[in-house]
Amino acid sequence: MSDSTPPVPPLPDRSAAEAARVTEPAATTPAYDPATDPDNTGVPTSLGDDATAIGRGFFAALFDLSFRTFITRRLASVFYLVGLIAIAIGFIVYLVNGIVGGVSLLWYNTGAGITAIIATVIIVPLVAFIAIIALRFIIEAVVALIAIAENTERTAQHTRR
Repeated sequence: MSDSTPPVPPLPDRSAAEAARVTEPAATTPAYDPATDPDNTGVPTSLGDDATAIGRGFFAALFDLSFRTFITRRLASVFYLVGLIAIAIGFIVYLVNGIVGGVSLLWYNTGAGITAIIATVIIVPLVAFIAIIALRFIIEAVVALIAIAENTERTAQHTRR
């Protein structure tokens, strides 16, 4: 008959209460100093290889065929700005067209023209606001997904034997 009980791990050399009483100096990391930051990213240089990967040039990362370096986090603000500009252009175009269309309706049907102007003034800003929120959500989700991928890769590198 085989013994199916799992092995018991060894006990620590001191109790938890004793370990809590002993104050050992904690390892401190140096404070961030912008003057010594080599690439102005805020990433400490103690990361070794990770710091050089972050500091790589944009075009080197863009043409990295192994996809080991992500550029999405670097470009997120650019995508957001371009999206905001596109939403602003759409807002202006639809607002002007709606008001001009409503004014042109005033000559034939006063009620329809006033309704079109009021609907344009209410709906177009509301849709633009919802579009800005949706754009932000999408960009944040993509950036979070990339951050998860980077952190998972970093964890996998540190746990390999």
